[in-house]
Parts: sequence; structure tokens; C-alpha cells
Amino acid sequence: MSQRDNQRTTNTAISGAATMRFRDESVPIALFGEMGKDFGAAEIAQMEKAARLPVAVKAAIMPDGHPGYALPIGGVIGLDNAVSPSFVGYDIACRMMLTILDIPPEEFMVNREKFTHDMRAVTSFGVGSDFKGKSRRDHAVMEDPLWDQIGVVRNLKGLAWNQLGSSGGGNHFMDAVIGEVLTQVDWLPRPVGSRFVGILTHSGSRGTGNKLAQHYQKLATHETQQIAQGIPNGYEWLSLSGAGGQEYWQVMQLMGRYAQANHTLIHDIFLRRSGLKSAGRWENHHNFAFEENGMIVHRKGATPAMRGRIGLIPGSSGTASYLVEGLGNTDSLDSSSHGAGRLHSRTECRRLYDESAFTTHMRDWDILGVGIQPDETFQAYKDIEHVMSLQEGRLVRSIARMKPVVVLMGGRADDGD
Repeated sequence: MSQRDNQRTTNTAISGAATMRFRDESVPIALFGEMGKDFGAAEIAQMEKAARLPVAVKAAIMPDGHPGYALPIGGVIGLDNAVSPSFVGYDIACRMMLTILDIPPEEFMVNREKFTHDMRAVTSFGVGSDFKGKSRRDHAVMEDPLWDQIGVVRNLKGLAWNQLGSSGGGNHFMDAVIGEVLTQVDWLPRPVGSRFVGILTHSGSRGTGNKLAQHYQKLATHETQQIAQGIPNGYEWLSLSGAGGQEYWQVMQLMGRYAQANHTLIHDIFLRRSGLKSAGRWENHHNFAFEENGMIVHRKGATPAMRGRIGLIPGSSGTASYLVEGLGNTDSLDSSSHGAGRLHSRTECRRLYDESAFTTHMRDWDILGVGIQPDETFQAYKDIEHVMSLQEGRLVRSIARMKPVVVLMGGRADDGD
């Protein structure tokens, strides 16, 4: 079936005149890694289910791919005129931000304790973390009219405002990093080998995004059941020709702006408190859907990597992160990994945790860590250097390698990846 015919079938099915079916075979899936070495059977099975949807067009798994809910983390898929809330993820618009600071690395390290205190003061970590009452923060995003135009969004405005500028739990973090320039580019006019200090953050749309994702996933389940047969749980979608799909699309964009505001507040308040200035800032979403090349491209734990697009790929709490530039690989749907990727489930990571190895590693790397749980240590993740080797020159080129020197995290997971 051609994409145009599929579009026609989708629109007809919404009206109840036709029934769509789960395909017998998947659309093409590009793997950026080796089966049995970089990927296991579970994430491949999840991706193949997604690629058998009647609205699927093209798919890929990034080098950090591992099992998620329905679509694997590191999964990228283009759908025809359709958006899937579960493929976007339950932390809508989870994202990265890097601010380079106007301070030499040596001076930062001499005053690391002071700057760590500043970092801890400017955000809030942990399950349900917020800034209620007098400490509640303000940002223009809360004046967006959409907060009052959609009932389910209006009911969550108070929660969103209380959590504005917070980081949450799980794999969300605020790091101080020392970077080394690997490739000189116009947008980072520093010589190769030069070093810089940066603040690197990872978080999303907090409890509000999680609750909205659950709401629209239920709506997607209901709508898909009306138009299709044999669709597995979690793989449902909303047609962008319908009111539900259009509403979710607007809400997703709002959560993108809200998540961006969370990062902006954390970075800007840190600058004011520390007395430092920004020497450059870059950011990207990695749980989002984008209208690109005639498809709705879902990147669940994947970074946009169009040619020339700047992206951030974090490692773990004890390994390097990367500032990269996209190469526009069409097989990957212009995407790259969003991190190192988990080796095991959280439960298994806790079972395998080696406290002595963790303590030794953090001491040897000279990393000051706060709030790092056993399921968030370097032992829980794939080797970021191997993950980068699978995409270097294919999906991205590395511009800078950044070593963590302060890592703040929030303990137990709350909002998901």
C-alpha cells in the first residue's frame, strides 16, 4: 500500500467505513548495531511490532537501544498522518541542555564545593519534587493560553506550576562537566584540544507530562480499537485528521515548551547565583514527535541529527557525554542515540550493583556525586565510547567530549524516560 493510499485508508477508517489490520510483515527497520551484541531479542521484537502497524512507514533503532514500554528506548519510527502517545513516551519532551560557562576548568575545580552548593540550590530532585508556595517559580510558558483551553491540561496547571524548574528523579540529572574540543566548528570557535566548563541537565515535563501521556494513550487505545484489529496494547495511535490527534499534538508542543522552561530556569538561576556567565547554550528534545519528510517521526530516547543539527548525547553518572553535530543519515530518519542506553532493567541493575567498584570508579575519575542510586551508576549502562563508535561518521560527528566532575541526581524513578 502506498503512503497516499494508506493515508486515504486511515481517514476512511476514522469514519468507520473500513477496518485496518496489523501487518504480517514490518516496514524496513535500520539497526545501528549488531544483534546479540548491541541489541537483544526484546527490543527487536518491540520494534518489529511497531513497524507492523498499518500506519508505519519506516523505522530504526539507535545504538543505545534497549526495551521500553511498547517502542524501545532508542527507537525511531515514522508514522503516516498519525501520532502515538506511547511512542513519544511518558515523559513528554524529555530533553538535554548544555550551558558553557565563562570560567577556566582549573578555577572551577578549586571552587567545586561552592559551585556544587549553588547547583543543589537551583533545582529540586526526587519523586514529586516541586517549588510550592513562596518558592514557586515563574516563566512565560505558564501564560500560554492552551493551559486554560483544554480541560485535562487546565486541571494540571497547578501541578505544572509547582514543579516548574525542578528536575525530578530517576535518570534525570544536573552535571558540571569539563569538556575538550575534538573538532573545531564555527558555532564553537575554540581550538581543538582546548577545554571548557559546562552545566549539563537532563529532565522533561515532570508529573504533568506523565499524566497527560497517560490520558492521551487511553484516548489512542479507544480510537484505535474503533478503526483497527489485532493491534497490541501500547501500540495504538491517534490520527492527525481527527480532533483527538490534533489536541494531543498541541499538548505535546506545550509540554515541549514547558520542559524547555524547566531547563532554562535551572540554568539561568544557577548563572545568577554563581555569578558566572554563559558562553554558549545548546539543547534538544529526545522524547518527541516531529513532522518531517511527509511522516510523523517519533524519537523515543533518540536525538534529532539532521545535517548540521547540534545535539547532546550523555553517557552515565560516571562516564563522558558528547556534544555532536548531525550528519543527516536518512536510514536513521535523521536521528542518533540519546545516551549510552541501559544494560539491564532497574531491578537487575540493583541486584548486580557493586558498591566497591562504583566508589573506586568515582574516586579515580574525581567525580563528586550526590543522589546516585544503584540503578543509575556507570555499571547500569552500556559503554558510551562503544555506542559513540557505532554512530561516529555515520549519524554524527563528535565536537566535544565532556567528563563529569559534579553529578546531582534524584534517586528513585518517578516520571519515566
